[in-house]
Amino acid sequence: MQTQDRVKVNQVVEAIAASQEYLLSIQNPTGYWWAELESNVTITAEAVLLHKIWGTDQTRPLHKVAAYLRDEQRQHGGWELYYGDGGELSTSVEAYMALRLLGVPANDPAMIRAKAFILQRGGVSKTRIFTKLHLALIGCYNWRGIPSLPPWVMLLPEGFPVNIYEMSSWARSSTVPLLIVCDRKPVFLTNPAINLDELYAEGVDRVRWELPQAGDWTDLFLTLDRGFKLAESLNLVPFRQEGIKAAEKWILERQEATGDWGGIIPAMLNSMLALRCLDYDRSDPIVERGLQAIDNFVIETENSYRVQPCISPVWDTAWAMRALVESGFAPDDPAVVKAGEWLLQKQILDYGDWAVKNRQGKPGAWAFEFENRFYPDVDDSAVVVMALHLAKLPNEKIKQAAIARAVNWIASMQCKPGGWAAFDLDNDQDWLNSIPYGDLKAMIDPNTADVTARVVEMLGACDLSIDSDNLERSLTYLLSEQETEGCWFGRWGVNYIYGTSGVLSALALIDPQRHKLSIERGAAWLVGCQNPDGGWGETCRSYNDPSLKGKGNSTASQTAWALIGLLAAGEATGKLALDAIEQGIAYLVATQKPDGTWFEADFTGTGFPCHFYLKYHLYQQYFPLIALGRYQAAIGSTNLPLS
Repeated sequence: MQTQDRVKVNQVVEAIAASQEYLLSIQNPTGYWWAELESNVTITAEAVLLHKIWGTDQTRPLHKVAAYLRDEQRQHGGWELYYGDGGELSTSVEAYMALRLLGVPANDPAMIRAKAFILQRGGVSKTRIFTKLHLALIGCYNWRGIPSLPPWVMLLPEGFPVNIYEMSSWARSSTVPLLIVCDRKPVFLTNPAINLDELYAEGVDRVRWELPQAGDWTDLFLTLDRGFKLAESLNLVPFRQEGIKAAEKWILERQEATGDWGGIIPAMLNSMLALRCLDYDRSDPIVERGLQAIDNFVIETENSYRVQPCISPVWDTAWAMRALVESGFAPDDPAVVKAGEWLLQKQILDYGDWAVKNRQGKPGAWAFEFENRFYPDVDDSAVVVMALHLAKLPNEKIKQAAIARAVNWIASMQCKPGGWAAFDLDNDQDWLNSIPYGDLKAMIDPNTADVTARVVEMLGACDLSIDSDNLERSLTYLLSEQETEGCWFGRWGVNYIYGTSGVLSALALIDPQRHKLSIERGAAWLVGCQNPDGGWGETCRSYNDPSLKGKGNSTASQTAWALIGLLAAGEATGKLALDAIEQGIAYLVATQKPDGTWFEADFTGTGFPCHFYLKYHLYQQYFPLIALGRYQAAIGSTNLPLS
């Protein structure tokens, strides 16, 4: 190797050491890692609304929310769905609502700018259904313009083409409580009482309280909705009380001992709204636990109060473990062991909603959060298995038994097309996205390339096996999902860089020579979208506009994903894209901060494509460390052509 290569190697060693030291410094004493999961401001705005409705706002420092919302307002007057998007209408309306509920007057300069932004984009009437629903709760929108959700939906049997278990887990856990809310159609008094008449571009006296026509299958459901509303007006809704009782029972059964529902704030807020509609008392232990669970999602600083949509300790811990071991930590290092034993304690041995459609599987998976018995997921479980495989724990027999349970559960969750979804089996009734209520287009949870790739990577990395025919089906599915450019779509990360990295990591481990052409095409696509600064980046807008695949400002996490994919491709094919990789490594080394961290403002996590995005604050830490660690291993290998 040349002298300049040795210098580069030294820089990599120093970058790895600094990154490792930082990760160790933030490990919780009990073993886990957990950092902020950031989203747009609607989550916090809706929490303010909930506390106003329950009258619990005075027992929390919600005045700090006003400072947070002011800080998040952009120069154009609006609030963003994700960093740098130019502002988004529904997000801005909900932020405006929250500020008014917090006592900020409409003539405040920030509100005047926000109002102008909102009116320029069509005002309240052009917002999403969920924004209108939240406004209807306090009389700022008319319930006539909200889709009807008849409570008898709860009574439809599991084998019926339409039932709650055909919805994605997140839609199900959020919708069941709304069956109660939308039946009651409450208008709660708040202090201060507000109206948002100034946000109707057409004038509040000229609003048409109706669901928007779409010119597609949605219009058929609009006809049905008119029938539902007529039945409501005549008090002829069949099995109404039975449906309400079934929904209430379902909600109560799914509350965790910690107060959580579904591990996500929308399900938690909606469940609390349902209990309020059912006249539960504020001092009821069920209510108190629910409020405490929401408080547990809060990040409070001296001047700010914001609510996370979810929390990610299991996910963060598994990836941090992988990063440390793959960058040189001993498998039995105390930090690794402590994390591994913490993960073992979090394995879920209860049956959840997944068992409704999966009659064969037995429990043994992991969820994303601290507590979420009903909704473990395939992606977390596969990553945890890979993390545990790398660790050497005091009781290896217990570890191997946990891994075996997880693999058996994952195998039982394979969908008919051959891939895996996140939370459920064959949850793929796409027509559900056409119902008026489903305007976020996130009503289902079909199998995806990125989750499927994680399972295949787990099998290859850990030398595990499932039925050979089922493995073959999964590989066929992955190959069928490759785009014409050579990349793969990323459902849970932004976007094609994420998907491509994951699939390359998988195919490189399972009969790579057979998939050589697909691997080379994927690697070539990654090389082709590298930025001049050596990094990689992709905007969230690539979900709306596929011409933006692989295009965006460089970020540490997306650069790391690209490097991970290219290194896997080189190992599989013997053709390392050395120049691109070294430029990417140089980018990571150059952008690392003195404390061993990286910073990125961009959102690189995906909740619902086109509608909801996330910034995992540890993505910019452990993924670069994995990339640096794998690069260091590659340049020390005699199997790869490095010059």
